[in-house]
Formats: sequence, structure tokens, C-alpha cells
Amino acid sequence: MEDLIQSILKSYEGHPVICNVDSPSHLDKELIIEILNNVRRVLFPGYFETKRVRCCAISYHVGELLEEIRFQLRGQVKNALAHERDSKYTEEENAERAAQITEKFLERLIPLREILAKDVQAAYDGDPAAYNTDEVIFSYPGVFAITVNRIAHELFVLGVPMIPRIMTEYAHNLTGIDIHPGATIGEYFFIDHGTGVVIGETTEIGNNVKIYQGVTLGALSTRGGQSLRSRKRHPTLKDNVTVYSGASILGGETVIGEGAVIGGNAFLTSSVPDHTRVSIKNPELQFRRGGNVSTQELEQESFFNRKEQD
Repeated sequence: MEDLIQSILKSYEGHPVICNVDSPSHLDKELIIEILNNVRRVLFPGYFETKRVRCCAISYHVGELLEEIRFQLRGQVKNALAHERDSKYTEEENAERAAQITEKFLERLIPLREILAKDVQAAYDGDPAAYNTDEVIFSYPGVFAITVNRIAHELFVLGVPMIPRIMTEYAHNLTGIDIHPGATIGEYFFIDHGTGVVIGETTEIGNNVKIYQGVTLGALSTRGGQSLRSRKRHPTLKDNVTVYSGASILGGETVIGEGAVIGGNAFLTSSVPDHTRVSIKNPELQFRRGGNVSTQELEQESFFNRKEQD
């Protein structure tokens, strides 16, 4: 056992990139998730508590949550700031910066509630299977992923390293929806079903946009690695765009115009004009009957043609 221990310690010295021993800026992933859940409790009062919240005690309840968020977030932001690239700040300076960032984040809670209320309404209005908005808040993975992303995005904009990504990857792990905290997303955003959705860092999404499961808003290539940092690599979706399941829209210069509808499984690397419908031509279906093989082309109208007739 002693030989094994020494061999492992030698490995630590040989591969410091995956060794965080003696770090003065330890990030606590579980605590970050706890902070996230407490923020959600402030944003959606009465939904995610373990016991009923009464009006007579709501002031005390919210105050207690905010104090806990402030204290915990300051510490984690201070530690995260130590991971900045080429940081020249002292530990005391990072502590002060963390306090300022935390206060600015707390000031964003009311605007966050306003935009999340619109997201919930978009999910309810856009899904005839939704029973009511409570069901949407409690159970829709798209709403959960969007909520986490909007919280993380505020920290991302404030310049906090690592913590925003930890938050969004937590939501990714639970829902299968991968939204980078750097993505810019407008009002009334709805992800229906959601599994397999990927939205890249420099994506820009307008208002009243709806996307379905399996949609990728990605980069054309990441072979350039770190040299591509800070460049626009992901597409832009204007207002009132709908993207159906399995579609891939790639590239920083790709712009999907206002009111456009992108059909399922479409693959786009170039821009689409306003109010345009893009669809894949129906494939030929083959049927095998008995021992003989016969080919029959089904003259089915496309989804968009049926919609036009309706």
C-alpha cells in the first residue's frame, strides 16, 4: 500500500493540471447548487420549499434566504475570481470584488422574476398539453433549464468565472438541455420537451422564440480551440422564430430571420430571410411484403403544406 501511495503522489507531480491540492480558492460544487436552489426559492416563492410558506412569515422567509445567498455567494465568487486568467488581484481585492458582484447580482433578482414570468407564460401558451402554469413551473425541464441559465447568465455578465458553468451543467445533467451561460436570450423563450438541445456561448436569441428537442445552435468548427475565444461562433435567431426537432443551425454568421420556421432535421450553415420556411423533402418509403420486394412512394404532404391548408 505504501508503494502505491507513493506512486500516486508522484503521478500528482507529473500531472498538475488535474490536481487541486493546497488550493487557497476551493470551489464547493454542492454549495453552489445550494445557492442556485435558494435563488430559485426567492424567484418562485412557495414552489420549491420543503414546507408551506405563509403570507404572515414571507418577509422573514425571504430575508433569511437572501442573507444565506449573500454570505455563501460572496465566498464562492471570491474563490472563483482567483481562477481568472492572468489575474493580478490580491486575495483582499478579490474579497471586495466578490462583495460588489454579489450585491449587483441580488439587485438583478426583480428583473429576473419579470423575465421568468414571461418564460413560464410562453411555455403555457405554447403547449396545449399544459394543465396550468403551476404544472409548467413544477415539472417542465425546459423551464428549469431556462431558469438556471438566466441566473447563471447574470453571474457570467458580471465576470464571474466557473460558477455560471457549474450551474448550467447541473441543469444539463438533470434535463439533457445544454445552454451555455454566455448565450443571450430574449423574452418569452420556450423549449418544448428539450432533451438534446444545445445552445452555444455566443448564440443570440430574440423574443418569442420556440425550439424543440434535439435542436443544436452550434459552431461550424471548434478545431481552432482557444484561438476562437471571444469570436462569434454561434448563430443568431431573430424574433418569433420556431425551430423543430433535430434541426442544426451552425456558424457565427448564420442569421435566422424574423418569423422564420425551420423544419425538423434541417441542417443550416447559411442565413435564412425573414418569414421563410425551411423543410427537408419527404424521403421515399420502401415496403417489403411477403417474399417479394415492392417500392411504393408515398405522396404525403409535408407538415408545412398541411399547416397552410389548415
